[in-house]
Amino acid sequence: MTDLILLGLETSCDETAASVLRRSADGRVEVLSSVIASQIAAHAPYGGVVPEIAARAHVESIDAIAGQAMSEAGVIYGDLSGVAATAGPGLVGGVMVGLAFGKAVALARGLPLIAVNHLEGHAVSARLAADIPYPFLLLLVSGGHCQLLAVEGVGACKRLGSTIDDAAGEAFDKIAKSLGLPYPGGPALEKLAVGGDPTAFTLPRALLGRDGCDFSFSGLKTAAARLAETVTSETQRKDLAAAVQTAIARQLSDRTDRAMAAYAMTRGNRDLRFVVAGGVAANGAVRAKLMETAAARGFSFNAPPLIYCTDNAAMIALAGAERLALGMTDPLDAPARPRWPLDAAAALSHPTHAFGRKGAKA
Repeated sequence: MTDLILLGLETSCDETAASVLRRSADGRVEVLSSVIASQIAAHAPYGGVVPEIAARAHVESIDAIAGQAMSEAGVIYGDLSGVAATAGPGLVGGVMVGLAFGKAVALARGLPLIAVNHLEGHAVSARLAADIPYPFLLLLVSGGHCQLLAVEGVGACKRLGSTIDDAAGEAFDKIAKSLGLPYPGGPALEKLAVGGDPTAFTLPRALLGRDGCDFSFSGLKTAAARLAETVTSETQRKDLAAAVQTAIARQLSDRTDRAMAAYAMTRGNRDLRFVVAGGVAANGAVRAKLMETAAARGFSFNAPPLIYCTDNAAMIALAGAERLALGMTDPLDAPARPRWPLDAAAALSHPTHAFGRKGAKA
């Protein structure tokens, strides 16, 4: 098998991203370019992502961003082996833009199209910079997603736990907004928490003692927002930020510890690898707590470089390259999906939300 060169496209939320990646015949990966156009300034006045604004921004910039990625990689469209584009889950207006652009390139150049699940992109993101063999236990934690998955191979994921209400990243952002912090709230809250006393406020411990590996952050989010209305000094703001960060890290660690125990039994305590991915994986306190948990359970700890924690197209290109290497491609009528679970069987047999309630994006 020859080397594969893929163009990856990511437009599921508020970043327009394109990347060119080479995957050698022996599985080695080289990111030739990774370009990301952020829409933070456009959404900041609203304190969060506005879907219509995001979709229009993707339309205006996708062509230039893809062109820049190709130029920086030093390749032309004739050099490509295929095109990988996010096909969901996410804000469907944005997903449609990147997927349509990918389809156009594939059609014009006679290239295979790989319609990538955005969550699968996050699942492989740590493999962009390290050799992490399958299988591994994954904690996917971001603004719209929070779940634990046993990743057995390319596109083979088994859900062990998921959020039953809000995602951890959403809790970070909403609480940050309550504290008057700018968008995006997660990084701003982490900065505010430096030097704060995490024991100064008592916050609820959701699902404490409950079996399983599910998450819940809605109660924490509500309690912290109410406390934010009572703080009167900068010291109290720092203490509350530190308490929130500690509470989120604690719950992620607790539920991950349960998943590790169950996963280790299925593996016979052999080849225990743990990966954390997604935007919240960039939080230093969360990483530190999860590293402690992994070490205590005898798991190796892996996380993407910070530049690949948040949404990017390099992870989409890699997911596409791994699928293309196995001959897994998609037709040009592949749909854009606002919701697309990695473990479809679990989503059908054990849905995390009652019918009619959308819940978290996953």
